[in-house]
Formats: sequence, C-alpha cells, structure tokens
Amino acid sequence: MQATANAHFTSFLSTPASRHKVAVWLLAAFYAAVIGWTVVHGISYYRLPLEERPYHPLYRELRPSGRVGIGLGLLGVASFLGIFLYAVRKRWKPLSRIGKTKNWLDIHVVLGISAPILITFHAGFKMRNLAGVSYWIMIAVMLSGIVGRYLYAQIPRRINAAELSLKEMQTMTDELTEQLQKQSLVSAEELKPLLAVPAKEQVESMPVVFALLLMMACDLKRPFLVARVRRRALSGGDRMRTLWGLRTSPEPGLEKVIDLARRRSWIATKISFLAKTHQVFHLWHVVHRPFSYSFAILVCVHVTVALLMGYF
Repeated sequence: MQATANAHFTSFLSTPASRHKVAVWLLAAFYAAVIGWTVVHGISYYRLPLEERPYHPLYRELRPSGRVGIGLGLLGVASFLGIFLYAVRKRWKPLSRIGKTKNWLDIHVVLGISAPILITFHAGFKMRNLAGVSYWIMIAVMLSGIVGRYLYAQIPRRINAAELSLKEMQTMTDELTEQLQKQSLVSAEELKPLLAVPAKEQVESMPVVFALLLMMACDLKRPFLVARVRRRALSGGDRMRTLWGLRTSPEPGLEKVIDLARRRSWIATKISFLAKTHQVFHLWHVVHRPFSYSFAILVCVHVTVALLMGYF
C-alpha cells in the first residue's frame, strides 16, 4: 500500500505543472501556518483595545517593534519584494526566460494575499498617520490584484500564455458543439440552460461595470447549472452521493458530456465578453500600478524611519 502511494506521488510529480502546483500549495501552507500561529498565539493580545495592550504579557513580543512583530514585518516586506518580481520579469529578459507567466502569477497571487495579512498583524491592527495611509493603499493594491487575477483568467490562453485569437476560440466552440450534438446521453433541452450565454452584441452595448457584473454572474452560475444537468441524469441515490450534482459522478460517459458542455459554455462566454474584458483589463492597469508604486515608496520610507529610530 505504501509503495503504491509513493509510486502514485512520484508519477504525479513527474510533470512540471504538477511540481509547480505542489510548490504553490507548500508556499500557501507556509504562510497559513505563520498566520495561524500568530492568531492562536496572540489572540488575547490583539483583541484588547490599543490603550490596554502595553499591560499584556505578550506586548513586548507582539508590538510592531517586538521580536515577533518585527519578524512579521520583515516577512511581509520580503513577500512584497517577491510580488514585484512578477512586474520586473515582464521587463527584464533574463528573468522572463525562467518559468511560465501563469506560474509566476500563481506565486504573485499567494504573496499578494499573504503579505497584507502579515503586515496587518505586524501593525497590531493600528492604522494611524503615515502607517495608516500605507495600510489602506496596500489593501487597495490587494483588492485590485484579486480583480486583476480574475480578469486575467477571462482571456483564454495557450500553454505558453499567449492569448488565443477570436478565430481560434470560435473554432474550439464549434468543435465542442459538434461533439455535444453527436452524444445521446443528455438531451439538447437539458443542456440548453448551461450552453446559453449572453450575446456578444448585447454585452458590447452594456456599460463596463454592468458587463463585469454579468460576467461574474455567469461564472458563479455555471457550477450550479452543471449540477442541474448531472442531477437530472442520475438516480436518487447517486444524486445524494454527488451532493445533488455538485460533485463528480461515477459515470464516466456522463462526466465526459458535462465536461464538453462546461468547456463550451466557458469559451462561448469568454467570446461574448472578450472586448469588455480587454477594456476593463486596461482600466485595471491604470489603477493597480500607481497604487503598487505608491505603496512601494511608502514601505521604503517606513523601513528607513524604523532603521533610523533604532527599532531593528
């Protein structure tokens, strides 16, 4: 049993994509462990009002200039330096040859979520003066980064991260439609709600904000439409075992049809929203970059002042 498990794990790690996935999860687990330990260790301290914290036994350790506080701050700053490597890679050719853009983006996202949390605990939830301005700019960078990652995922790409052309996406949609028409497990009427997407002309006539919200609604609704198809094709017992269609069923034929329908729905949706996605992505860059650079400057000022005042 152990030998079989080891063989499966070794086989899983045989591809670069699998190794990258493991590396991302390990990095996320490291940050989760650090943040989890901080919460458990210091919950009684962080729950106190600011004026009562100096009397807490962990004050000297958890205050921003304390041993743990400084450690969290340094790890947060190091994480932010890692975040900016993604932007540097786009402009520095030697770095651009290392790895894939998507892989760098995955690391960028993990660091972008973890670093603000570390900085929040470093500051002890005390957001005043210049530190307060820096903090809220940091939160704006994080939130805009989450939006940017979502927008990036809306533009279909090849394995090498180059964007697919509209013609290529239309060809893929036609091929998937043809495969779905040949199958007989699920009727066209049952698949109709899943395959229905807003018309491209309708989307292009919408304001940007409405189009973005509609695109998000389509993505959020898709798993439930998939579950509906699965639920109607299964018997009562199988429905319960798949959590009423939300989990994969033991029927390979049905799952193949569902996968084809899901991919067709996803690509067709991206075709309809492609022009708006590019428009929003351009606006996102206009907002995200100034916030990022402003925060980087404020971090440098903060670290310099801390060094001059002898906190390290």
